[in-house]
Order: sequence, then C-alpha cells, then structure tokens
Amino acid sequence: MTPSDTMNGVVAMEGKTVLVTGSTGGIGKETARVLAGLGAGVVLVGRDKGRAAAAVDELRRSTGNRHIQAITADMSRLSEVRRLAQEVGDRTGGVDVLINNAGATRSHRILTEDGLETAFAVNVVAPFCLTHWLMPALTAAGSIRRPARVINITGGIPRGKIDLDNLQGEKSYVGLSFYNQTKLAQMVMSYRFVQELDSARVTLNVAYPGHAYTSMNKGLTTGTYPPAARPIVPILRLVMPIVYGHRALLRATRSSVYLASSPAAAGIHGAYLNAKAERAGWPDAVSDVTARNTIWELCAQHRDRLTTQ
Repeated sequence: MTPSDTMNGVVAMEGKTVLVTGSTGGIGKETARVLAGLGAGVVLVGRDKGRAAAAVDELRRSTGNRHIQAITADMSRLSEVRRLAQEVGDRTGGVDVLINNAGATRSHRILTEDGLETAFAVNVVAPFCLTHWLMPALTAAGSIRRPARVINITGGIPRGKIDLDNLQGEKSYVGLSFYNQTKLAQMVMSYRFVQELDSARVTLNVAYPGHAYTSMNKGLTTGTYPPAARPIVPILRLVMPIVYGHRALLRATRSSVYLASSPAAAGIHGAYLNAKAERAGWPDAVSDVTARNTIWELCAQHRDRLTTQ
C-alpha cells in the first residue's frame, strides 16, 4: 500500500483517535483534514481559540466528520504542554496516533518562561515532553498487534552538525539557520527516543514533509533569513506562493498520513521517511552520542521539573 492509497480512502480509520499539534493551519491542518476524511477522530491543537474553532468548523464541513475537536495550548510553554496532555487523557480513552507537527522560528532570540530559546522549546522540548506525558494514553490505545504511533515532523534543512556550544543560540542567532539546527536536534532526540520505547506498544518515526508555503513562512521577516539571502527576500515572497502553494501543501502531508494510517506502517519503528514517504538515511548528526545525550538530558530535566510540580 502506498501513500496515494490512503488519499483515495482505501484505509479506514474509524474508531481511531489522532492528535495533531500545530493543526489550526498549514501542513498540520491539511494532515488533520486527510485523516479526518479517513474517519479518524481528530484533536486539533493550536494557540488561538478563534483559529482553533474556525479550523474545527471548516474540517467538519469539508470531511463530513463530526468527530473533530480542538484544544488550545501554547507549545512554547511547558506548563501548557503538560495541561494539554492531561486534557487529552481526560477527553479520550486513548491516543492511537500522536503527530508532533507544531513548529516555530523567530527572527531573534527570545527565551520562554521555562528559560528555553523559543524555537528550541517548540521544536525539540515540547514534542519530547508531550510524548512522555501522553505515554499512558498511547499505551492504552496500542496493542501488540496494533501499536500506537508517534510521528515527529521535521522540516527546513535538517543536516550538518549540531553546535552544542550554541545549542540554544547563546552565541549567535540567525532565525532560519537556527530553525534548521532545532529540527536536526529534534531528529537526534527522536533517534534516542526510538531506543527508549517498547515498540510492541508504541512506535516512533520521523517524517519530512518537504517545503510548503504556510502561515509560518508568510510571517518571516527579512531578518530571519541568512544575510546572503536577504537581498532576494522580496523575490522569494513572490515566488514561494506559486512554487510551494496549495498543491505543495497537500504533498507535504504524504509521509505523515502514510505513517499514521497505513497498515503497512504498523510495524515501522525508528524510520526516517522523506517527502515521498520513502525510507531515507538518518542524518549523520544522530550518530553523535554526545549530542544525543546532551539534548536528551536537557529535555528530561524540563520534563521532570514539570512532572513533579
């Protein structure tokens, strides 16, 4: 079965509960739309109550699926990530699929209330903590024959080395370049997470969506781009909606929808899938044991701090 089979409705997801973060717009909303169209009960997550309510109404109309709801949470604040996990657990009997899609980039370095750089908090620490805090709901839904599925969505250009001396932009900060590093750090964290999981009950994989023009792209200031690219930013703003418009947005859902819905993906664990939903090689950075341990321990410290409060 291929990703296109899922788009054609071959795979039914009735009775399944899917949680998609960052799903009131962009790739997350389109992913939620496809999965709702396959019959899944979908929980949307976004920061703004108005956008969340509008997204619920839109997806219910476009899919005919009434089992769509929303929970608002700011993924840059770990107290809200913790509340999100608790509310999801209270509302649902279990979570069959968790898609950690929410992402952030900033033009300059901003620390969150947890003392984390914002993009690092949303792209790395939040999915780590949410997955841990939702583990009871995931294991409740999963079984040996049908394990629950966690899908972490990477993005940007996640390659190269992780600068541990500048892990949170302490020494230098260029928005998009740092965004790429956080997405690479997310992959490193995911690779370590795979080793920690009992894949008989919960699997974890990483999906690369490719490029699409979303609200996050639209909001980028010139200063977010590397200096060499700044002179051509006006041209990029004209070209990107054409090259990476709606059709690209739909294509960007393929790898995550495949991992979330296909029976063929039920036993996949520890894989990195490209934008065509094909297995790809993990970046070299995941083999850096020091980077894996440093990122894991930082995430775990924040998880444990909130867990014990």
